[in-house]
Amino acid sequence: MLQHCLALAFRPTCIDMYHSVNRLVFRASITKCVKVGLIDEAIRIFDEMTQSNCPVTSRDYNRFIGVLISRSRFDLAESYYSRMIPQVDRLCKAKQYGQAVEFWRFMVQKGISPDMKACTALVVGLCDGGKVDLAYELMVGKMKGQTKFNNLIYNSLMSGFCKAGRISKALAIKSFMSKNGCEPDLVTYNILLNFFCDGLMLEDAGESMKKMERIGMEPDVYSYNQLLKGLCKANRLDKAYRLMNKMWEKGLCDTVSYNTLISALCKALATRKAYKLFEEMGQKGVAPDVGTFATLIKAFLREGSSHIAKRLLHKMTETILLPDHIFYTTVIDYLCKTGKIEMAQGVFHDMIEIGITPDVVSYNALINGLCKAFKVPEAMLLYEEMQMRGCCPDEVTFKLIIGGLLREKNLPLACQVWDQMMEKGYTLDRFLSEALINAIQSRDAG
Repeated sequence: MLQHCLALAFRPTCIDMYHSVNRLVFRASITKCVKVGLIDEAIRIFDEMTQSNCPVTSRDYNRFIGVLISRSRFDLAESYYSRMIPQVDRLCKAKQYGQAVEFWRFMVQKGISPDMKACTALVVGLCDGGKVDLAYELMVGKMKGQTKFNNLIYNSLMSGFCKAGRISKALAIKSFMSKNGCEPDLVTYNILLNFFCDGLMLEDAGESMKKMERIGMEPDVYSYNQLLKGLCKANRLDKAYRLMNKMWEKGLCDTVSYNTLISALCKALATRKAYKLFEEMGQKGVAPDVGTFATLIKAFLREGSSHIAKRLLHKMTETILLPDHIFYTTVIDYLCKTGKIEMAQGVFHDMIEIGITPDVVSYNALINGLCKAFKVPEAMLLYEEMQMRGCCPDEVTFKLIIGGLLREKNLPLACQVWDQMMEKGYTLDRFLSEALINAIQSRDAG
């Protein structure tokens, strides 16, 4: 077991070392061929290097192209420069953005204009990785006037700045794209709608919708769902209802639309209205999903209407939407957090009876509830049961059990579980460590 763990721990280092050695072998072979004048053989080896799993850096290309130029193989040198462009796309797909940026900077320095595919891959990758400033610098800062960007590049930058909460920068890019012959599209406006509605900037969202309609751009279901989400977050449910009716007239109501309003009604304790909306879904042919049922079941359990919750669960199975362990765990966790432990235990047993195997998260949800309800002996039974069923406790399980046992002042059993925890390679956090040490010291002092 220890050897296996060590092997896993050192695997990335070994792979890096393997690639480094391979690169050195390739470089040495190319250098040797160049020294004896075997340029064609050097070209063959370099091609083999670029097609292998060995990472090829911009430095490798620079050295090799330098060799070709020194031997007056100018046409070939130019073709290798152009080969660098697909490398950016390949590196981005492999999420090796550091190397992709290195290639990019090298190409721009050499006066090579990366194609649209490489530009798009790099911007999308960097923005998805939260490096929107770097993406902006590489594109707008370095490539302005050299390449005409497409909507995907501009939209990725706008989305990145919106995620970072920098709406003024996103709006500046929208203005910039219009001036550069790339008109904002539906995705552009939806990015802004998402930002405005998440931030409850509903007037701005409304203006964006009006602007879309003025320029002849028809908002889609995503656009309306964003506005619906904003209204629900702001608890403007009457207006949300009116918007839903408008969406229905346009044929733009989907499951997400209904789920958004049902969830808002349940949070506002208007569970009966939410249920009526659920019934309306069926009448209008919009299929509920697992999220619809989970929201309603939790709401009815919260208000003590367990009979309706069970009816919904039965209806869910009738619609061939079989609840999974994630669904059950969500319900169990909710019941435990609201103090309905016996009901949570009932749902847990129902889950097992219908053949769904609880995972460690399911067990942890119920163990946590039992410990907080001062039912630590029952939590211990569940801890033992999960192991008998082949479900290994994780770090969270051990901490919950040890914390519960310490609160019950059952130090011998807490120490026993602690030993089991250490055998599995887990450690206690500072708070529990201090609590355990203090308990041991108090016992020894007594």
